[in-house]
Amino acid sequence: MTATDPALTALAQGWCALSLLHGRIESHIERALQSRHDLSVREYSLLDVLSRQHAGEGGHLQMKQVADAVVLSQSATTRLVTRLEDRGLLERYLCPTDRRGIYTDVTEAGLTLLEEARPTNDTALREALDEAAKNPDLAPLVRVVETLKAPVPA
Repeated sequence: MTATDPALTALAQGWCALSLLHGRIESHIERALQSRHDLSVREYSLLDVLSRQHAGEGGHLQMKQVADAVVLSQSATTRLVTRLEDRGLLERYLCPTDRRGIYTDVTEAGLTLLEEARPTNDTALREALDEAAKNPDLAPLVRVVETLKAPVPA
């Protein structure tokens, strides 16, 4: 294949469209969450991921799993956890069975903020998708996003 290969060109254009769609959605949600709840998209995502933990077997996430879930490096995730902990939205504690492990839970204040912010996030997502659907280059991607199902945990 050469750099002018039509298959590579189409692939690159598809990737650019996907990147554009993601950027527009994230930017729209970011503005809504910041203005109404003083939360970034990453902070909201972290609260959301951690709020889904449970007390059962494998119910608490290790920091690497949290980082993967919010699509950040482990160090960036740790800094984000620290910021939210300083705001009283998260708390860390030692794993009861392995003193080297540290888990993070959402506080009552964090759960309250998350529930207040969830409708803002959902509305902003819908608005961003509706706006993107007007663009012929993005409309097919919007349709795909709208048909995706949440992945089932392994």
